[in-house]
Amino acid sequence: MRHLMSPLDLSVEELYDLLALANDIEQNPGKYAHACDGQKLATCFYEPSTRTRLSFEAAMLNLGGSVLGFASADSSSAAKGESVSDTIRVISCYADICAIRHPKEGAALVASSKSSIPVINAGDGGHQHPTQTLTDLLTIYSLKGRLNGLTIGLCGDLKFGRTVHSLIHALIRYSGIRFVLISPEELKIPSYIREDVLKRNNVPFTELERLEDAMPELDILYMTRVQKERFFNEEDYVRMKDFYILTKDKLTLAKEDMLVLHPLPRVNEISVEVDDDPRAVYFKQAQYGVYVRMALILTLLKWR
Repeated sequence: MRHLMSPLDLSVEELYDLLALANDIEQNPGKYAHACDGQKLATCFYEPSTRTRLSFEAAMLNLGGSVLGFASADSSSAAKGESVSDTIRVISCYADICAIRHPKEGAALVASSKSSIPVINAGDGGHQHPTQTLTDLLTIYSLKGRLNGLTIGLCGDLKFGRTVHSLIHALIRYSGIRFVLISPEELKIPSYIREDVLKRNNVPFTELERLEDAMPELDILYMTRVQKERFFNEEDYVRMKDFYILTKDKLTLAKEDMLVLHPLPRVNEISVEVDDDPRAVYFKQAQYGVYVRMALILTLLKWR
């Protein structure tokens, strides 16, 4: 039995197999409509989520399975003081696979150590968000046809953004990858990622403050929101939240085939006028999230 705590839990070969399966699911959905008949997915979400929780549920329902779980800590026995370890032991009696989101880093790993069913980390604090990374990789792979030889701009909250951290970890395994890290000083990439991940693996990167300076060279622009829930005070959040806004004017500086990705939810960091640009693929990205989670559920249940 295997769990998914990090994108690195999958080898490069396993990842390609997963993306190929997701592409086949997209092309032939009827072929998989009963693949999980009689099986149950538990969604244990200790913090709010729309896309991640609903895409997991849609994925399992598309596979013919069923779903049970809770959408917030207040609606679970966590409100009574039950530990994650005890909760997953109970959930293991009811379901065949579990997706867990928790505000504390490492909570999903604790759950996996006590679980008798596969556990998927659906986000743990500011640490990892592996299924969003799989979604990002599938989007890039499907629309660009490759995961190597790309210049990728990561813009916004690079300090607390777990989607950014997971994506960097995943992409450094491919050749010809270069990062442009675009953020204000207060939200720069954490030093452990700069030193232990990028520099240690000799991955070229540039750090900039102005989005306009980066645009002409990018193959991918990955926008993120400034996350209010990660700030300790309102004043810092208000000062940072409007630092970067992608507009149509800024897009005129970009390549014709650049892709704009965003893990969503969007607040105001991408103007709605950008939505009609063919390079804006963030809503398509959300659809790819269902396909890749279907592929992941199938894969982990097969490995059980």
